[in-house]
Amino acid sequence: MGEHDLARLRTALGRFATGVAIVAFDGPDGRHGMTINSFTSVSMRPPLVLASVARKARAHDALEGQPFSISILGAEQEDVARCFAGGPAVGVHWVEGDVAPRVAGALASMECRPWRSYDGGDHTLFLGEVVAFDHRDGDALGYHASGFTTIAESVLGYEHLI
Repeated sequence: MGEHDLARLRTALGRFATGVAIVAFDGPDGRHGMTINSFTSVSMRPPLVLASVARKARAHDALEGQPFSISILGAEQEDVARCFAGGPAVGVHWVEGDVAPRVAGALASMECRPWRSYDGGDHTLFLGEVVAFDHRDGDALGYHASGFTTIAESVLGYEHLI
């Protein structure tokens, strides 16, 4: 695929609205955090989640084999998302978890032990086994068509059906 087609594909893929999350972990050289919008639940038994991390991300290599957290951001946390995507630094507050740090005030968070990782082309797919979690009510921070948006709580989830 040529560069023009790749740009058009990126635009097409951007039409899929997603939530925004932070992958965080303590590595040998300190605490790391990365903004992602490619996250999904994989399994309930065992409880597994997946985060897709770009190989070019500064902390990519340090994540391999490390316990990590996924913090799903609330609509009011856009500055945190921008910070961990390389934007201006903000005062991020942390919750010290049992296996990994979590972003304080997140809409939901999960602490994970590393399960497996898989080659995903220019990304690595990191699977983690959820060992602790928390959540709160509120609007979610979303990402659609290359921009942040709010996903109103009233349209979140279908948990009441299962």
